[in-house]
Amino acid sequence: MITIKRTGRIMVLLLIMTLSVFIMTACSSEKEDNTTGTETAEISNESEEEVNDSFAGKLAGKLSGLPDELVCFIISMVPVIELRGGLIIAAIKGIPLFKAIGICIAGNIIPVPFILLLITPIFTWLKKTKLFKPIVEKLENKSMGKSEKIKKYEFIGLVLFVGIPLPGTGAWTGSLIASLLNIKFKKAFPAVILGLLMATVIMCLISYGIPWIIANVF
Repeated sequence: MITIKRTGRIMVLLLIMTLSVFIMTACSSEKEDNTTGTETAEISNESEEEVNDSFAGKLAGKLSGLPDELVCFIISMVPVIELRGGLIIAAIKGIPLFKAIGICIAGNIIPVPFILLLITPIFTWLKKTKLFKPIVEKLENKSMGKSEKIKKYEFIGLVLFVGIPLPGTGAWTGSLIASLLNIKFKKAFPAVILGLLMATVIMCLISYGIPWIIANVF
């Protein structure tokens, strides 16, 4: 019984921490969305210097005292940048491809079950407070504004939403939308996992494949 209580407390703590990061990131990125709405998602042309100036690069700089693997793991847990940011940083830091894949997928997957299972009741509770109600409603509206394909195709729509690394997509937002649409966990979780695998393939080609081709062919 003690073990169950402790496990429950750890789960709630992890969810609160990840939710706090999600809300802060969503609020801080709202201004960026207004100025970068026309930017493309092509990151293959970004130099290492440009990546270091990005959100992922700045976060990696703040975590510079930690082992490279742990830095990539933490970055992959953070909403907005997620696995795609983790793999870019992993490539820059010279972490071997397959090791980087395992680290970044693990980091990105951890928040997903908590979001799918617990985010809706937590949002309902937060909306009862004056402080968090406008923030949560803004976050819900912003997420639901991207939910058209998921509403229409559900499983396949969720896979593609998570799997195609475009601005505003990813496991965090996909899981949140699935939860708000009341998609069952047994359908949503596998879809998010498949989407993460798809995103992993794409990001590995961009982060590791293109630099290798440039270095060895040209």
